[in-house]
Amino acid sequence: MAEYQHISHGFKPVFDERSRVLVLGSFPSVLSRENRFYYGNPQNRFWRVMATVLGEPDPDVDDIPGKRAMLLRHGIALWDVIESCDVRGSSDASIRNVVPADVARITRAAPIRSVLCNGGTAGHLYRRWLLPVTGIEAEVLPSTSPANAAWGLERLTERWRAALS
Repeated sequence: MAEYQHISHGFKPVFDERSRVLVLGSFPSVLSRENRFYYGNPQNRFWRVMATVLGEPDPDVDDIPGKRAMLLRHGIALWDVIESCDVRGSSDASIRNVVPADVARITRAAPIRSVLCNGGTAGHLYRRWLLPVTGIEAEVLPSTSPANAAWGLERLTERWRAALS
């Protein structure tokens, strides 16, 4: 197994002054860190789910500006709960020594009305570190990670659609 490394997030949140919904993951995977953008593992279903729910074409895997624009057109901000931590590879279960993200950076600039956490780890970390800052209860959604095999794409999409509507 990979050794622990202290790693900083490495890229900026997606938001603007029109963002109303904040979607939070836990911490970027190795592939996301290499690609310097969210959900960089092509097996992660996040971008397929979002495109379907938002009625948009599925963005190309390398189209970071297109992914960013798709979210912003629909008032969605995207970030992670953790700014830096000790982690082994991409394992959420290995996360320790958390430095939380400065979520107030978004909530000061945008009228965030709801927070959605992508998976249980993000939800747990949000409640511990960021709920006291935002005062907004989060809805924890099933993870779009390929590790969440219990949720097929169609079921996952419908659950995310219900939360975003």
